[in-house]
Amino acid sequence: MFNLSKALFSGLLLLVPGFVFASGDSVMPDLTNHWAGFVSLGIFAVAYLLVMSEEFTHLRKSKPVILAAGLIWSIIAYVMIGYDMPHVAEEAVRHNILEFSELFFFLLVAMTYINAMEEREVFGALRGWLTSKGFSYVQLFWITGILAFFISPIADNLTTALLMGAVILAVGSNSPKFVSISFINVVVAANAGGAFSPFGDITTLMVWQKGILEFSEFFALFLPSFVNFAVPAVIMMFFIPKGTPDALEETIYMRRGAKRIIFLFVATIATAVSMHNFLHMPPVLGMMMGLAYLQFFAYYLKKTGEKSYKLSESGEGQGQEGEAVTFDIFNKIARAEWDTLLFFFGVILAVGGLGTLGYLALASEVMYTQWGATNANIAVGFLSAIVDNIPVMFAVLTMNPDMSSGQWLLVTLTAGVGGSLLSVGSAAGVALMGQSKGQYTFFSHLKWTPVIALGYFASIWVHLQINAHMFT
Repeated sequence: MFNLSKALFSGLLLLVPGFVFASGDSVMPDLTNHWAGFVSLGIFAVAYLLVMSEEFTHLRKSKPVILAAGLIWSIIAYVMIGYDMPHVAEEAVRHNILEFSELFFFLLVAMTYINAMEEREVFGALRGWLTSKGFSYVQLFWITGILAFFISPIADNLTTALLMGAVILAVGSNSPKFVSISFINVVVAANAGGAFSPFGDITTLMVWQKGILEFSEFFALFLPSFVNFAVPAVIMMFFIPKGTPDALEETIYMRRGAKRIIFLFVATIATAVSMHNFLHMPPVLGMMMGLAYLQFFAYYLKKTGEKSYKLSESGEGQGQEGEAVTFDIFNKIARAEWDTLLFFFGVILAVGGLGTLGYLALASEVMYTQWGATNANIAVGFLSAIVDNIPVMFAVLTMNPDMSSGQWLLVTLTAGVGGSLLSVGSAAGVALMGQSKGQYTFFSHLKWTPVIALGYFASIWVHLQINAHMFT
């Protein structure tokens, strides 16, 4: 019982990174046993309970964490004034804001491009093609899963899951069992696909921007990530209903400039990578340059007479001209996932505040010294299934344990795919529960958790085997 309590306590401490912040000759005092530390922990716990109950309360998850961040830093500042160190809290919070700002602008550009491609019907055209081809249920199960796996490294797992979810709902309207199992498959695939690319998930982006791993090193996780997706998919395939759904006559054409926006997005990614690898500058600078590419293209569309055209029935040339559609770049920015971005702000500031209070030493000692790096990093995945992987990964990065690149890849993998163990463990799962109209629920996912866990451990084993040279 003592060991179980100790394990749970240490797992909770992972959410609470800390560091000793120096300001000239002033050193941040250890406040882990101070009333300020206990009160701040309580504030964070209440805020995160509200985040986890978003599905039931319909309270946006950004609201409680932003409030918690403000309260926690107010407490820290008040205590520091008592220690005659009024500027220590200010400098510490500025450090956290800088951490957030780089990721904020990076994600804002990526979201803007995704919204632009969605408005140009890039994803709609793919959905229309899939629903009109008359694939069987088993074929659709694999097609949507594989597409989710390969789209999520470029787009985020939320967008990918919603796109594939729309396809599954359209063709599986008469088969709730197909919808339920296929949704689980898409959640696993989207999370797994995001784990082997710096652009696939916020956690991988955080690790890359921190400079811990090189861009190319993430691709060592491709095979482990694929195993994470494939193992449960192979088992679930045998439970997919037989037969073929009726093909839907749905033809959606991409709007003018869609293919060029895809090209500009690829160019933006290349710019960010080049900025980091060759010029040793933050990747966010390259992403902001990429936003300028899209802004200039939006200007071109406006000046050349923005119109929406439909292809002729033969697919050759242009058919009837549609209504004029204005491509407004700032509308695409406005449609970014602001709740997610603000949630990210609240989490980094709140967790950073708790870290400033001094909890890192204990958590790091228990997890990365007593447990060992491999066991600690595997535990991170299970924690990510319960709590959002963003604060978990930010905690690990703030701890900054002395680990090999293989171990950093391991925690990147587990934090990314661990959320698949429960439907509430990732944005993809939460979004599909809302989209499914009761056909995919927490308990329908929970029934397959042992199978998903099999894929989780299989992916870890594969990583330990094929990337063993990276652990030295």
